[in-house]
Amino acid sequence: MSDIPIANPVVSERAKSAVADVLDSGMLADGEEVRAFEREFASYVGTDHAVATSSGTTALHAMLEAAGVGEGDVVLTTPFSFIASANAVRHAGAEVAFADVRRETFNLDPAAVREVLARRDDVTALLPVHLYGLPADVEAFRSIAAEHDLLLLEDAAQAHGATYGGDRAGSLGDAAAFSFYPTKNMTTAEGGIVTTDDPEIAERARRLVDHGRTGSYEHAEVGYNYRMTNVHAAIGRDQLERLPGWVEQRRANADRLSAALADVDGVAVPTVPDGRTHSFHQYTVRTDRRSTLQEALDAAGIGYGVYYPRPIPDQPAYDGDGDWPIARELSETALSLPVHPQVSGADVDRIAEEVATAL
Repeated sequence: MSDIPIANPVVSERAKSAVADVLDSGMLADGEEVRAFEREFASYVGTDHAVATSSGTTALHAMLEAAGVGEGDVVLTTPFSFIASANAVRHAGAEVAFADVRRETFNLDPAAVREVLARRDDVTALLPVHLYGLPADVEAFRSIAAEHDLLLLEDAAQAHGATYGGDRAGSLGDAAAFSFYPTKNMTTAEGGIVTTDDPEIAERARRLVDHGRTGSYEHAEVGYNYRMTNVHAAIGRDQLERLPGWVEQRRANADRLSAALADVDGVAVPTVPDGRTHSFHQYTVRTDRRSTLQEALDAAGIGYGVYYPRPIPDQPAYDGDGDWPIARELSETALSLPVHPQVSGADVDRIAEEVATAL
C-alpha cells in the first residue's frame, strides 16, 4: 500500500456502533434507518425527495426509468466518465449518444452538445456528469434542455457537497443520482441515492427499487431489487454528518496543492469556474508526461489514479464510432493525486515536491 494512498475511507466508532444496533435489532433490510437517511440526504442536497438504492449504478438506472427514459429514447452524455454513466442508459432500454468535453473542466461541453443536437433530432435527455466533483455547466444545459424540450438529469456520483450558483449538486436538474462507493466523499459501504423535487419521479423511483411494489404483494410494474439496507443507511447517516467537514478539508488540501504546483512546468492544475464549488472527489491534473510522473510517484510511495484511461465509446462494449478528440486527449494526460481528508499538510507538500521534481 502507498504511504499516501489515493483514497482512505474512514468509518467512525459511532457508525460501527450504529451498525451493531441495527444487527441487534434484527431489522437488517430496508426500513426506518433507510427512511431517515433519505430524509437527511434530501435536506442536505436541498430537494423534496430522496430514494436510496443499492449502488450508484442502480441509482442511475432507477432515476432514468423513473424520469420516463426507455426504449426509443436517446440520452446524450459524456464519453469521459466511469462506464456506468452510459451503461445505465442502456439498462433503461435507451440509446446513449456522446458529445465531447472541455479540456479545462473535464466536463461535458455545451457547445459540443449543441453540435450533436444540430445533427440529430431524436435526443430526449441530457445526462451531464459532475466529474471529479466539479459541477458541469448547468445553466448552459438548462438553456439547451428548455430549447429542445429535453430532460436534464445529473450524474452526481462524484459530487457530494459541490455547488453551482449556491445550490448543491443533486438539486440542479429534473433528478440526480449519487454513489456511495467506499472511495467517494462519503460512503454507505456500497449504495446510491436518487434526488428530485418531482413527486412523480420520486414515487416511481421508490416503486422501481422495490420490485414495482405498490402494496403488500401488489406490483404495478416490473421493478428491481435495488433497495438499500438499514445496515448501509446506518453508516451513511453518520458519514453525512461528517461530509461538510470532509469536503472543506478536501478543498483546503486542493488549494494548497494547486498553489504549490502553480509554477511547475508541464502540469495543469484543476480549474474551478466562477459560481461553482468543487468537492474534489478527485484532484486531477493534466500532464503530457504522465508515465514519467507515475514512475516517480510509485517510487515515492504516493498513490494516484488514472480516471479514465479509455473513453467510454472506445471500450469494447461500445462501438467507438465518433470523434471525441478532447476526451481522448484527457484519457492520455489526466492523473489524480490524493487530497482526501486523511492527507495532511505535510503530505500535500511532499506530493507537490515529488511532482515538481519529476516534471
